[in-house]
Amino acid sequence: MNLRAALPILALSLLAGCMSGGGSDAQVAEQRRVEAGRAYVQLGLGYLQQGMLGQAKAPLAKALALDGNDADAHAALALVYQAEDEPLLAERHFKQALAAGAGTTRIRNNYGSFLYAQGRFAEAQQMFRLASADTLYPERSRVYENLGLTALRLGQRDQAHAYLQKALQLNQRQPQALLEMAELSYENRHYVPARDYYDRFSRLSGHDARSLLLGSRLAKVFDEQGTVAELGQQLQRLYPGTPEYQQYLSEQR
Repeated sequence: MNLRAALPILALSLLAGCMSGGGSDAQVAEQRRVEAGRAYVQLGLGYLQQGMLGQAKAPLAKALALDGNDADAHAALALVYQAEDEPLLAERHFKQALAAGAGTTRIRNNYGSFLYAQGRFAEAQQMFRLASADTLYPERSRVYENLGLTALRLGQRDQAHAYLQKALQLNQRQPQALLEMAELSYENRHYVPARDYYDRFSRLSGHDARSLLLGSRLAKVFDEQGTVAELGQQLQRLYPGTPEYQQYLSEQR
């Protein structure tokens, strides 16, 4: 059954549940409106996850027609516009979602990610800091990872190290945080922890040009010439035109 077909059935089941619970007519009507709005938001998010951006807008618009202050609908619509590269519209709906107040931590984290993608790192950092204050937020480790990445962009290396370390304390299985910690440790000449972070990263994620270059550098430090050559061959095969491969070649001379 597709999502469009599922919505009327879902809505009917929600309405049936509301009516069976009793209550005044006004309470029943309000509950119906709330549940219908949630169903429309979920439908819109389903379309968004499938990359069907145009189709996602209609149910989200219907959710906002039911409640113009629906924070989840505004937040979902912001993600749709962000995916469509419509930053002005995306930001407007992020701000409306925050003004509505519900689900504030999740929305702050998403808005911070939007600001980061726009290169507005100081503003992104402020959003992530606000989100990090919610100690019950289930994705708090991601917030700290985002804080670490933003601090790196702002040249705040010590702060980035602290944020990334906190992210890994909350969740050890975060490849991006592990790679950044490996890079920071290598640059600080803390080669043993750099190797540990890098190995943990490698067990969780595939490699790109950047991680292959870092791996070759660490292998060189530990005099593992076979590994240096192997990673160099992967760079040559997979990323021959990249600055990372050129840097690898220059470091072998």
